[in-house]
Amino acid sequence: MTMYPEPMIAPMRAELTSIGFQELRTAADVEAAMQNPAGTTLLVVNSMCGCAARNARPGIARALQQGARPDRLLTVFAGQDGDATRQARTYLTGYAPSSPSMGLLKDGELVYMMERWQIEGRPADAIAADLQEAFEKYCGVTAS
Repeated sequence: MTMYPEPMIAPMRAELTSIGFQELRTAADVEAAMQNPAGTTLLVVNSMCGCAARNARPGIARALQQGARPDRLLTVFAGQDGDATRQARTYLTGYAPSSPSMGLLKDGELVYMMERWQIEGRPADAIAADLQEAFEKYCGVTAS
């Protein structure tokens, strides 16, 4: 069962899918996407929440515009795709469920987490700066 009518949240889904995120709607979608954990993956738990998500999505978009970025971009929508969200959260271990939130995984290991309390009340540019710092640290190209 979903919390909101799909037409109401479709634009919020599109804010991420339009910039390259793969939306995962079922637990099986999550498992299939996480089968090969090599490289870096940004896993975003999207949400309807106006107090935090309204700045999270633009912050994510800005963070991806320049510099290092994750190899894969994945998203689930809390309150809409419950099974997918529960399954995605099994990869965001050590943190209480929150939405919106985002985890950066490197080779399947969670290396960075931004929870709702780190998003709420902050402007998109500040969220982007924190994400860019994490991307530079974990997604940057290493010289051989």
